[in-house]
Amino acid sequence: MSVVANRLVQVLGAVLPGDGPKALHEPEFAGNEWAYTKECIDSGWVSSAGKFVEEFEARLAQYTGARWAVAVVNGTAALHIAISLAGVRRDEEVLIPALTFVATANAVAHCGASPHFLDSEPSALGLDPAALHEHLARIAERSGGGWRNRLTGRRLAAIVPMHALGHPVDMPSLLEVAGRYQLPVIEDAAESLGSTLGGRHTGTFGLAGTLSFNGNKIVTTGGGGAILTNDAEFARHARHLTTTAKLPHAWRFLHDEVAYNYRLPNLNAALGCAQLERLPDMLARKRRLAAAYRNRLAAEPAMQFVDEPPESASNFWLNAVRLEVDDVEGRDDIIGALVAAGYHCRPLWTLMHRLPMFQGCARAPLPVAEKLEKTVIKLPSSAKLVQN
Repeated sequence: MSVVANRLVQVLGAVLPGDGPKALHEPEFAGNEWAYTKECIDSGWVSSAGKFVEEFEARLAQYTGARWAVAVVNGTAALHIAISLAGVRRDEEVLIPALTFVATANAVAHCGASPHFLDSEPSALGLDPAALHEHLARIAERSGGGWRNRLTGRRLAAIVPMHALGHPVDMPSLLEVAGRYQLPVIEDAAESLGSTLGGRHTGTFGLAGTLSFNGNKIVTTGGGGAILTNDAEFARHARHLTTTAKLPHAWRFLHDEVAYNYRLPNLNAALGCAQLERLPDMLARKRRLAAAYRNRLAAEPAMQFVDEPPESASNFWLNAVRLEVDDVEGRDDIIGALVAAGYHCRPLWTLMHRLPMFQGCARAPLPVAEKLEKTVIKLPSSAKLVQN
């Protein structure tokens, strides 16, 4: 075991005492989850109709400050619909970070468009507005009523920042750049439920935002997602498209456009309602865990805690450490030692332009993202690791 790996094992041992392996992120069910899901089963309302779907949407809107929330089957479906409703069409380009989970790029591809990869900001890991501005100044040219990539000839259709590990992107700066180029912004807030910037919840800055409730998120519905928006027509159309575009009628099957069966089942929404009731407590415990990591890592000169940006409150969905390693092999050797010691740590995602289906896509220079890919390791971060 290398010196760095040994020191990190000691840090994790101090922060996470006790026997047994420590997972990267686990769900926690300690409230009304069983009561609400049992109510669905007892009543028979387990599918896409039922009181818990609307209740879940209302609670999400209230918590995030969005005017509307539309619950769907997963975060990728939420992104797919939101990007489509932003006006993205086939053979256009959508600007996204190269450092993201593959769902961001997949959702663009589901619209028939091509992801255009951007660099990251070094401290908070999200899309860098300054690098975006420099890149657009080089490659964007006016075309009709909008802008296109002069190197590919494709229209630049939207920007999709992703709040990596729950840390908010600098949205005011990003919106300023987007405004100059008339680009709608759809926030991939899949990882950032509970994160705010200047007191405003992520996912509410752009035209729309999307959430994920996968099993590894702070709030889980097993599988689920949601679209957030302050635009009434956007919300109406999103709800229509995600419920097969069925027109209201007592018995006839009338559909007025090609659409999707993306509605979240009532059974999943019931689980989400119970989870939302416990969100403040889980966030408080995750912040205590982050503080423990921060304090321990402050004494390690070869390690740097990935902290929340200024003027923000991160949900610290996944805590992470930046190490002084030179290559992916060195990073993986350290992760292997941590896993062998019982700590289920993981790297950041493989950069999107390295994946075979996206290798031919347009991209900006990516020096920061490439460095982060090699040097950042995600640490066990479940709220259940910190008890009241």
